Amino acid sequence: MKIVFISDTHGQHRKLKNLPKADLIIHGGDVSKLGKAHEVEDFIYWFLRLDYAHKIFIAGNHDFYFEDYSRDFIQKKLTSNCHYLCDSGVEIEGVKIWGSPVTPTFFNWAFNVDRGKPIQKYWNMIPSNTDILVTHGPVGGILDRTTSNINAGCEDLLKTVTKVKPKFHLFGHIHEAYGKEKVKETTFVNGSLLNEYYNLVNSPWEFEYPKE
Repeated sequence: MKIVFISDTHGQHRKLKNLPKADLIIHGGDVSKLGKAHEVEDFIYWFLRLDYAHKIFIAGNHDFYFEDYSRDFIQKKLTSNCHYLCDSGVEIEGVKIWGSPVTPTFFNWAFNVDRGKPIQKYWNMIPSNTDILVTHGPVGGILDRTTSNINAGCEDLLKTVTKVKPKFHLFGHIHEAYGKEKVKETTFVNGSLLNEYYNLVNSPWEFEYPKE
């Protein structure tokens, strides 16, 4: 199965032309600037009309709109081949995918949870048989370095990912850490399309999910 991964478009999704062909497209959150209803509705309208057999997206810390509505409420706005994941999973062509919008507390953004036991509650929900993990933010120490030279990722999430060993961990959030890195069994992909200045400079990631 061929997969395209994008993240952190912040309302600039309509600038994306000639997206790569694939079976599945995944968006890793921050679909909007400030999570206003009209921003989210425009993203959903655009996303539903993309030419992919399967589509998945999660919310990010800018996407306040999604905090106000249940996953079921959002899902009813979507077509049957499009899945909104919010600490939930879906299986597509035998591949088990789990998605979460949660990131460690930083000021007062959406889906922020304090580090330690509060956030670990969400990471404990990730099934042990997850093939692809999609979270808005990175683990601690991998593709999470900010321009301030701080590793802003979640150490608690790293512990869970190390235990679960998904084949892919897809995320964004830290714009300046765009890239791909394989560590042991897991390929980590930061798909932030915007840089730290919110300029659309990065390309979508493309990869094949290996068949058993």
